[in-house]
Amino acid sequence: MTRPARSTAIRAAGHASPSVDRASSAPGAAATRSVERALALLAHVCESAPTTLSECAKAVGLSPTTALRLLRTLEGLDFVSRDEGGDFHPGSLAFRFGAVALGRNQMVKVAEPALERLSVRCGESAYLGIAGRADEAVYIAMAEGTFSIRHAGWVGRTVPVDRTAIGAALQGRTPECGYVVVRSKVEEDVTAIAAPIAWMGGIAGALNVVGPSYRLDPERSRDVGEAVAAEARTIARTLFPTHHTSEVTSR
Repeated sequence: MTRPARSTAIRAAGHASPSVDRASSAPGAAATRSVERALALLAHVCESAPTTLSECAKAVGLSPTTALRLLRTLEGLDFVSRDEGGDFHPGSLAFRFGAVALGRNQMVKVAEPALERLSVRCGESAYLGIAGRADEAVYIAMAEGTFSIRHAGWVGRTVPVDRTAIGAALQGRTPECGYVVVRSKVEEDVTAIAAPIAWMGGIAGALNVVGPSYRLDPERSRDVGEAVAAEARTIARTLFPTHHTSEVTSR
């Protein structure tokens, strides 16, 4: 729904008049214009593929020479590709980023029932997290546990990926059991149990159950871990059904 508006805004930036361009003398203005024009071209290719060079140039108000230079840059980064006839198409990286963005936008909605089931079944607070910056994970949704003493308040908070359960799950460092258990890393006497939401492009996110270590002993951690891993697989199948169908077929 919002995509046309965003594309229009980008295109408007690409249509900046020569007088406005010359008037802008701020440092980095030329680089900013190049980014805006490249994004406008990418938006056009994604919306109109297959599309020719002249169509791309006309769509964003650029000369064919400038459009070709930017498109070659995007092609070198695998954001666009060209077929044998010279027409432009979205590249594999554009598809990958689009799929990840779509997955994350839908992920909270899809994960909410799973989080609720985990909190009821385990009694502990359940979180959904995604990768943030290179060394961090961020929690984007949760369902509070049912115990009177429970973990709460981490939505929007970032945690390090180093030696944390959710970090290991997001980085694909999950043992064969399908879940990771880490004790007293971010908070003393707190145990976290995480499992990845995996698909063919990598790992889209992770589920994480967090609670006091005195309740999450090794035996109970195993039961909770199996539940977390099962719910993570359910979310992955819902978000990326084609991947999981082909995976089953190939076996």
